[in-house]
Amino acid sequence: MFAKRTNWNLTPNRLSETLAAHRAAGKRLIDLTVSNPTECGFEYDSGAILDALRNPAALSYEPNPRGLEYARRAVAGYYADRKEEVSAKDIFLTTSTSEAYSYVFRTLCDPGDELLIPSPSYPLFDFLAEIQDVNLVRYPLLYDHGWQIDFHELERAISPRTRGVIVVHPNNPTGHFAKRAEIAKLNSICSARGIAIIADEVFLDFTLDGERPASFAANRGAPTITLSGLSKISGLPQMKVAWLIASGPEEWKSEALARLELIADTYLSVNAPVQLAIPKFLELRHAFQKQVIERARGNLAELDRQLAAQKAVSRLKLEGGWCAMLKVPATRPDEDVAIDLLTTQGIFVHPGHFYDFPAEGVIVVSVLVPETQFARGISDLLAFCGSAPPLV
Repeated sequence: MFAKRTNWNLTPNRLSETLAAHRAAGKRLIDLTVSNPTECGFEYDSGAILDALRNPAALSYEPNPRGLEYARRAVAGYYADRKEEVSAKDIFLTTSTSEAYSYVFRTLCDPGDELLIPSPSYPLFDFLAEIQDVNLVRYPLLYDHGWQIDFHELERAISPRTRGVIVVHPNNPTGHFAKRAEIAKLNSICSARGIAIIADEVFLDFTLDGERPASFAANRGAPTITLSGLSKISGLPQMKVAWLIASGPEEWKSEALARLELIADTYLSVNAPVQLAIPKFLELRHAFQKQVIERARGNLAELDRQLAAQKAVSRLKLEGGWCAMLKVPATRPDEDVAIDLLTTQGIFVHPGHFYDFPAEGVIVVSVLVPETQFARGISDLLAFCGSAPPLV
């Protein structure tokens, strides 16, 4: 009596079961995967946040499928601050990037059509695609003193049913930003084949190494839809505010906007108080991002300090985002390593296969973890790997 698209295996994996049992027993736990910014000890201007939600204008109902113009102009202003020209009329507000993806998938794909996604990447894509009856085809990111798109394999993955290429900018968890030459290559490939670029930029502002990257939001070289939101930009996942932006050739963009508008008009999902608060929430991003970047860079410096004292574990280059990737001895499956690390040391990490890393020997940790916990957790992790003494 249920749809095949929701016929998932809902049995918890071994690591999840072990974590639940560990917590239920009340044992010591250092969670090196925590990425909810509201649980990481950052300071928020709670008064300003709550005041922004008390706008009397929220008592009136103005159903606009794209979102209130007042709010969309604020989003356009965010891009103007980045020297990116984006028009408010090209913006649709959504409750989340997941919802934005659903709009995009429905606009571009018929059931059974394909979208290309990077690998490694975040596992949420599989569920989003299955719910929309879309098939995912992976293209690899290669690591050689830094990450890069494997364009040879990307082009080989394109089929007559391909409707778009998803680019996570920067990628989660690899932290890879698409470089200008890569963007130009993507434009060439997609425009020649009549397929779209779908750019996920939720971590765009969190540059940890190198120059600030350009956004896809003003990309004109190929049909492009860019997604972002306040969950990461302002550290407010509970406010449920995101957006998508259409850009590219004018004829394509006009048709895409018309189709997106009908989808959005069907749901009208974003509530008025949050829309009216968007300008203030965007204003507050500066203080939040400063805290995150300082902590991330500090944790990476501490990680590098501890790694320098041993040779068995190393980290992969990271340009942006909230994760760090550690190369550990690939003597057994990463999930076994994560389970043993949890049960013997009380340290929780993500195994690389969670993000579709192609080989064993990678674990992923968050750089948002409070500094003292992070230092202790990394020290215990390295001691577990037999490569460093425990932190005293």
